[in-house]
Amino acid sequence: MTATPHDTLFPPLPDSADAVLDGLDPEQRAVATALRGPVCVLAGAGTGKTRAITHRIAYGVRAGILAPASVLAVTFTARAAGEMRGRLRQLGAGGVQARTFHSAALRQLQYFWPRAIGGEMPRLLERKVQLVAEAGARSRIRLDRNELRDVTGEIEWCKVTQTVPEDYPAVAAKTGRDVPRDPAEIARIYATYEQLKRDRGSIDFEDVLLLTVGVLQDRPDVADTVRSQYQHFVVDEYQDVSPLQQRLLELWLGGRDTLCVVGDASQTIYSFTGATPDFLLGFRTRYPEATVVKLVRDYRSTPQVVGLANGLLAQARGQAAAHRLELVSQREAGPEPSYAEYPDEPAEAAGAARRIRELMDEGVRPSEIAVLFRINAQSEVYEQALADAGVPYQLRGAERFFERPEVREAGMLLRGAARASADPAQDAGSVPEQVRAVLSSRGWASEPPTGSGAVRDRWESLAALVRLAEDFAAARPGATLADFVAELDERAGAQHAPTVEGVTLASLHAAKGLEWDAVFVVGLTEGTLPITHAKTDEQVEEERRLLYVGVTRARLHLSLSWALSRSPGGRGSRRPSRFLDGLRPGSAPRGARGAAGGAGGVERGSGGRKRRGPVLCRVCGRTLSDAGEIKLMRCEDCPSDLDEALYDRLREWRTTQARALGQPAYCVFTDKTLLAIAEVRPEDAADLSRIPGVGARKLDKFGADVLALCTGGEVGGEAGGDAIGEAADEAAGETDGGLPEDSAKSSAEGAEK
Repeated sequence: MTATPHDTLFPPLPDSADAVLDGLDPEQRAVATALRGPVCVLAGAGTGKTRAITHRIAYGVRAGILAPASVLAVTFTARAAGEMRGRLRQLGAGGVQARTFHSAALRQLQYFWPRAIGGEMPRLLERKVQLVAEAGARSRIRLDRNELRDVTGEIEWCKVTQTVPEDYPAVAAKTGRDVPRDPAEIARIYATYEQLKRDRGSIDFEDVLLLTVGVLQDRPDVADTVRSQYQHFVVDEYQDVSPLQQRLLELWLGGRDTLCVVGDASQTIYSFTGATPDFLLGFRTRYPEATVVKLVRDYRSTPQVVGLANGLLAQARGQAAAHRLELVSQREAGPEPSYAEYPDEPAEAAGAARRIRELMDEGVRPSEIAVLFRINAQSEVYEQALADAGVPYQLRGAERFFERPEVREAGMLLRGAARASADPAQDAGSVPEQVRAVLSSRGWASEPPTGSGAVRDRWESLAALVRLAEDFAAARPGATLADFVAELDERAGAQHAPTVEGVTLASLHAAKGLEWDAVFVVGLTEGTLPITHAKTDEQVEEERRLLYVGVTRARLHLSLSWALSRSPGGRGSRRPSRFLDGLRPGSAPRGARGAAGGAGGVERGSGGRKRRGPVLCRVCGRTLSDAGEIKLMRCEDCPSDLDEALYDRLREWRTTQARALGQPAYCVFTDKTLLAIAEVRPEDAADLSRIPGVGARKLDKFGADVLALCTGGEVGGEAGGDAIGEAADEAAGETDGGLPEDSAKSSAEGAEK
């Protein structure tokens, strides 16, 4: 997806082992030269982890320390494995195996099946959805399209966590799974699905891992053969391994420690599939003598983007957050990330399309722009907006480039042209000229067709081949068309596709491992990110990490946006994602709500009064000294995140209470305290008690009403007479943390307007 200039797309082969190390920073070099014993690389986003580990393998191979055939590099997607193979080939280590866990396991299972099990290997199910649907029908459980997808996901989770059908209900309850249907029903569908597979002699991708584990456990001779073949292992994205994949890795190792793992706990976004960062975070415990290298130099993003990414994680909680990496940008300063609020989703999509068109007019290529969203269903409105703006786009996760019909056809035509151009009597022209001539007969032209759709998609595919030919010829002036066809064959085998010119539309999950010059992260509202079904703290933190992944895809331009309603004219009741609190202008971090009362305070017995430490502005962090600012919990001139409707409700409620008490309004709460409440929007009594001006007795008397107002609920009755003296005392500073306001100022604030 990244546009790469020809001088790095086809780099010259390093002429020695030492030349492989050229251009690496000190930490990357430390990774590349750590060829013995267990190695753990903690690599933040954009820090060049793939560069570090591919150079490590290539350096070991070129130095004669590692035999190419003895190395197995494992990652999680075919695209990532293809990229790794391509890089290794360019570094002179083309014989190294780089595969996904499933691909490596399937290859071994196919080879050893006759010897270990006998007979013909079962047919591999490419997609299990149809069989799950049949299992549901046989179990007399009707599944709609969404439930079918979700139940299929639950079955996959069960298998990678090695949970059998009869144990699923108990395990789902213990782990807090957000189950799509009754667990007992899912267990029945799961059991029926497994029986259908057995009856039809089929296996699925999870079975490939399970069967390979079984063969290696039960047949020591097979395990010995595998271990004699593969003696060095590299695992990329180690934070995403499942217990089943970890078990397979341990069987491959066979007690050896010739292992290098690479990962970042802050990019764990696949726990719903069974992935866990526990193996990465516990690596040092399992291998106390391990070499640990941290990569924190971010070469991808500007300081402004990196600052926002670091700010996101600064508010995170949990085990992964405790091991977060503080990135340090190595790039020059760029534009600040932009934040945009829109009345509805079509307006948000139109706004993104306008800004994309502006970037294109400024020279940013469409292939260097991405629109990222939480769920795939959000893509439709952006497809329409981009089409209306005349902007080409492509959906991430669509058909693989080299499997597209027009690309396969182009490959055959170019192969035939290469054979014809081998005749020295013919003057066929340069490689790009020959490619353009061949592809012009199949729909390519120097100018793209108008509009979008299938015709435009076909043209974009052929145009990508033309651009690749131009880059290839520029990097290798003496190359022939036959050489270019060979390059295409290599890339097809590695799934190393050229860049297609079009704005990428992708989910945040699908964007993992990719990068663009400009990234638009859209739909950032509560209920979408974090998603509604993220209930537990762990689930919410994974949603935060998902946004972190999206933010760190941007090199230069970053836009974050949200819409207040779904449709035009709808009620604008949505709120921006909580993850933006303290980052977007005018907002305060949720974690800072306790700042006013949590800095080293000492509490005496129940009859004493709480003494507060320094009170910090919840926006800029400056120590506050002015009493009014302390009440607000921010500097007077810092941006306000005021909920005006809530503030109006609080003032009306205060008037009613003051009349019942027969006291001035400020005896209930001063204006500044009400402003602080309407800005902080406390969710519980603990949040409310941290606001200066809300003492223990006021919390007891008024807390329930205030919290009800903050959450849109109904308030109770008027204040009782026993609150009158207490309210007056508190207004005079008796329980406001020992920080009474200037009396004249308080009276002015308390006056009703």
